[in-house]
Amino acid sequence: MDPEDVEEAVEVTEAAEPTPVGPKGSDQRVILGNTGQNVLGLAIGAAATFAAQVIMTQRLGDRAYGVVTLTTQFAFIAAAATRFGMDVANVRLVAILVGRGEAARGRALVRRAMGIAAAVSVPFAALAWLLSPWLADTFFSGNEAAVPAFRAAAVTVPFAALAFTSMGATRGLKIMRYTLYSQWTAQPIGWIVFTVGFWAIWSATAGAASWAFGASWALALAIAAYGWQKEQRRFPHEITGTGIPEERTGALLRFGALRAPGTLFSQLIFWTDLFVLSLLSSGQGAAAESHVGVYSAVLRAGQALFLFLTSVSLTFSPFVADLHHRGEGGKLDDLYKQVTRWTLAATIPVLLVLAIMPGSVLRIFGGDFVEGEAALRILIIGMVVPVMVGTVGFILIMAGRTGWDLLVYVGAFAIDVGIALALARPDVLGIRGAAIAQATTLTFSAIARLFLVRRFLDIWPFDRSYLRLVVPTLIGAAVMVLAHAVLPEAKWLVNLLLSAALGTGAYAAAMLVIGLKPNERTTALRLAGTVIGRGRAGA
Repeated sequence: MDPEDVEEAVEVTEAAEPTPVGPKGSDQRVILGNTGQNVLGLAIGAAATFAAQVIMTQRLGDRAYGVVTLTTQFAFIAAAATRFGMDVANVRLVAILVGRGEAARGRALVRRAMGIAAAVSVPFAALAWLLSPWLADTFFSGNEAAVPAFRAAAVTVPFAALAFTSMGATRGLKIMRYTLYSQWTAQPIGWIVFTVGFWAIWSATAGAASWAFGASWALALAIAAYGWQKEQRRFPHEITGTGIPEERTGALLRFGALRAPGTLFSQLIFWTDLFVLSLLSSGQGAAAESHVGVYSAVLRAGQALFLFLTSVSLTFSPFVADLHHRGEGGKLDDLYKQVTRWTLAATIPVLLVLAIMPGSVLRIFGGDFVEGEAALRILIIGMVVPVMVGTVGFILIMAGRTGWDLLVYVGAFAIDVGIALALARPDVLGIRGAAIAQATTLTFSAIARLFLVRRFLDIWPFDRSYLRLVVPTLIGAAVMVLAHAVLPEAKWLVNLLLSAALGTGAYAAAMLVIGLKPNERTTALRLAGTVIGRGRAGA
């Protein structure tokens, strides 16, 4: 039996005119506007998270930093699983209900989703608290300081799970600002503030940093819940329409039964090789255990490639659900091609920096982290593939193909674990082996989803416009390599910043002249003129 056979049994093909809930304007303009907001938020979040990592590596050292990274990611991954797919259900079903003119039905839908997420995440948190000593001994043998960090991770789980569920509801309205406020601003900045405060009150330990992580997610939940409560007041008071079968509790539970493990695997494949590396290094001496912290920094640096992909995925998801539900496949295909090319174009400067100057990037974490240079180069080879094919995972989910998405994740997880166990041993390739596992896993999962999207939705991201990116990329790379070679190596931070700026500037100029289509160039120049004009008026 195909996986989708156990999913939705009823497809509603008739759609009413959409209600005036959420942003107005063309889909392209709304996507660009929301993506702009999300990129701003992601940039703030990435900078704040990066600052938090640097503060912790400098204060705690690589071994304790490894404890913070593993426990906070344990909490994040557990929250992803225990929200039981209700965040994605909210995005998809709220968007469909609004498109049908039945927005008022979204109130009950979101209440059900929040209840399901709480019913799963709270008991899991209690169990994780009880198992904290065992978890600490398993991953950090003999390190009693890891116990409070795992307890903090356990408490974090329901706060993060419910925050994501609330943010999913407002994203279903095609409103991104509450995700910006909650996930990308309050949580990472709050983590820094709470960490500094907890260190001042208690002591500078991994446990205090992990407790601060939990406090930051409690703040994020408060903001996300407020956003949904504010927006749902705009819905009509009278509940009209017949609704859709998927909004009922039983259907939500069936959706979650497939999506929850899929969400778990979606987070695990980014960190499984780190967990395997930690297990293989445990008890093998300080040098081996320090590699966990080094590889944590490698992963953090490499994931900068997903800045724009993540932003577009969150923004594009409700449009996929709405357009697919209404049968507008041609429009969906055009949007998919546009946003995928835009995403890759925006990501290329980050790719060039990581590929040309990986040692300098890792040196920001501390001098000891430079040994991850080769691993970072390996990692980005696999990480750029998902960026090239676009938001294929979210497209499958928004189209109701969660079963197929789960199958891909299961296969990818098996690949990650198998390669990591074989290559990430300290006496084999160590962190380079872990990077090979991650790169292979991401490449497989992206390509598999790409062909599933082609099969089920008959859409494809590639066309001749992709070739427009080649020359600007070569120009940007050449300028960046030359600047990196000419600037003094001793002043590594100046070298990094100036080389990145010059290469990115050359790439942007070439994109404006060569890379953009004529209509896109006109829009970009008009937008730049508007921004400059407002700046002068403000001055």
